[in-house]
Amino acid sequence: MSFIVTTGATGRLGSRVAARLAGAGVEQRLVSRHADRAASLEGATAVSADYGDPVAVRRALDGATTVLFVSAKEGPERLDRHRAFVDAARDAGVTHLVYVSFYGAAPDATFTLARDHWATEQYIRDSGIPFTFLRDNLYADFLPYLAGDDGVIRGPAGRGRVSVVAQDDIAEGAAAVLLRPEDHEGATYDLTGPRAVTLDEVAAVLTRATGRVFSYHEETVEEAYASRSGAPGWQVEAWVSTYLAIAAGELEEVGDGVPALTGHPATSLEGLFPRRTG
Repeated sequence: MSFIVTTGATGRLGSRVAARLAGAGVEQRLVSRHADRAASLEGATAVSADYGDPVAVRRALDGATTVLFVSAKEGPERLDRHRAFVDAARDAGVTHLVYVSFYGAAPDATFTLARDHWATEQYIRDSGIPFTFLRDNLYADFLPYLAGDDGVIRGPAGRGRVSVVAQDDIAEGAAAVLLRPEDHEGATYDLTGPRAVTLDEVAAVLTRATGRVFSYHEETVEEAYASRSGAPGWQVEAWVSTYLAIAAGELEEVGDGVPALTGHPATSLEGLFPRRTG
C-alpha cells in the first residue's frame, strides 16, 4: 500500500499539512524527532527519525511514494543534513519529493539561508527524484516575534517591502501538491501573500490587531550586528541578512503559487491579524 510521508509533523507547518491530508482520507506516516508528540490523526502512524540519522530516515521513508520534505532546523550543518535526507529518499525508492524551500532561493541571495535552500534544490535535481519546490516567503504568522519586549521591530530593512505569507496558505498548497503530485512534477511555486508590505505597515497592522503599540526602527548594518552580538556567527548573519534582503527588494515580488494551488486568494496581513474590536 502506498502512502505519503509528512516530515516535520510536530512543527507548525508539518502539523498543518498532516491535518489536511488526514481530512482528505489518505494514508500517511508522520515523521519527526519526537513521534510521541505527533497528533493522533485518522489514517496516520508516527515514527521518530532525525535528519542526522540516515538509517532512521531510510527506515522512516521505506515504502513511501510521495514525501513532504520540510527543511531541517537552522544551523551550520543544515545543508549536510538535507543532502543526507535526499540520499535516504533516493535509496528508499521515493517517487516524488515536495521540498519546502524559500522564496528567491539562489546561490547569490542576500539572505544567507536562501543560499542553502538553493543548494538543496540542486541536490534534489541531481538525485533524479521527481520533485516539486515550494518557495515560501517569510511567515506572516511570525511577524509579532520580530519585535522586542518594547514592541519595536529593529533591523536594516530600510523602506523595503516583503510579501509575507500565512502558514495556513502554505499548508493548503502543500497538501494540494501531495494529493496530486503527478500534476506538479518539476514545478516551482512562489508562495507569497497578496501584496508586499513595509515593516512600518506591519507594525501598524499588529498595533490595530492587538492593542499593543508596535513600531519599526531602521537600524544601520553596524547597529544590527552590534544588537545581535553574542549569538553564533551563522545565526547573526541569517538574522541581519533577512532585513538586508528586504531592503534590497529581493522579497517583495508577489507570486501566484497560493491561488494557483488552493483556488483562492492568498491571505492578507489584515486577514491574518484582523483589527481588534471593542
